[in-house]
Amino acid sequence: MPPPASIKQSHDAYLENACRRLSYDRSTYELLLVASREIAVELPLRRQDGSLVVYRGYRVQHHNARGPYKGGLRFHPSIDMEESRGLACLMSLKCALLDLPFGGAKGGIDCDPASLQERELEELVRKFIQKMHRNIGPNLDIPAPDVGSDAQAMAWIQDEYSKVYGHSPAVVTGKPVATGGSKGREAATGEGVGIVVECWARQRGASLVGKSAVIQGFGNVGSHAAQALAARGMRLLALSDLRGGVLAEEGKGLDLELILAHHRETGSVVGAPGCRPIENQELLELDCDLLVPAALGGAITGENARRVRAHAIAEAANGPISEGADATLCKRGIPVLPDILVNAGGVTVSYFEWVQNLQRFSWELEEVQSRLRARLEVAAQAVFDSAGAERCSLREAAYCIATRRLKEALLSFGI
Repeated sequence: MPPPASIKQSHDAYLENACRRLSYDRSTYELLLVASREIAVELPLRRQDGSLVVYRGYRVQHHNARGPYKGGLRFHPSIDMEESRGLACLMSLKCALLDLPFGGAKGGIDCDPASLQERELEELVRKFIQKMHRNIGPNLDIPAPDVGSDAQAMAWIQDEYSKVYGHSPAVVTGKPVATGGSKGREAATGEGVGIVVECWARQRGASLVGKSAVIQGFGNVGSHAAQALAARGMRLLALSDLRGGVLAEEGKGLDLELILAHHRETGSVVGAPGCRPIENQELLELDCDLLVPAALGGAITGENARRVRAHAIAEAANGPISEGADATLCKRGIPVLPDILVNAGGVTVSYFEWVQNLQRFSWELEEVQSRLRARLEVAAQAVFDSAGAERCSLREAAYCIATRRLKEALLSFGI
């Protein structure tokens, strides 16, 4: 059996299909695909036990025709240049779909943060910025948290960059509120999942109340998505993280408050009281109204897509469904709300944070939430309308809208 497609391979196929639907020639597709700049750096770290480990840091800056590069920094052993390329292009299209004045970027460090002491991780992040500071900046490239990184890491980046350029809160987003971060940023991606799913239900004249949801991944995105969906009346059937998952008793929903408390205490949902254990793979194949992959990419492949029994899927992670699996799900009539729409709440509130930093003026949480809802509702409605008019999937509609906007910006500058 051939290995599953990478995030980049699947994304390239989606982009190529969008170009074909828009009647763009091959050269236009290649122009949209290829990154403007790719950077790799070596990061030697002397561990506290005396050992020397050399990590690699990456940053791919895709296109900045619509604005400064924008995208997260992953701290995960799997991050490499190939994955960064795919995710950077995905960010360009996500920003275009939400009509944000950014281009896309992505990168990170190939480390496992859980294996490092906090002082070691801080030193590694600061070394990364010492080598990368000329390639980031408030009007050049604005990093943000991603898998394995958090607000604390962004504060270290902000501090290290400011040693060279003076106080520069707008160099990163997703910072602690105390150092210039935006209220509502931590929950933004997960809350955005709730907003988009709610818009989709309203478009279909349906209610979310009492409908069942299964969420794979209980990090920042998954945990906040669970809260957002529960707040809209959905019944949480199962949740999982790296260690395993929990399933509600027959006919019941999970007690989310109890699970959140257990997760804060133990660092995992596994073993939460009043639940049955379930493996991640089994969780993806549960019969439910909504499946939310919120972990790493490639969770649903051509091999297991045939066994997915969800009535709909909302991609909270980046690239959780391979191109082959997407085709299978489409043939089976299972609608997929695509990642470039569903998880765009994070970059949207990152944009709000950047604006606040540039203006040196902070917004209250209510204003952030109101603006987030308005942005996502406009983008979601555009996707729904386009899918209906063109009789295509939601992913095809989203990609066509974003591809058209990116192409127009690129060609406006001339080649």
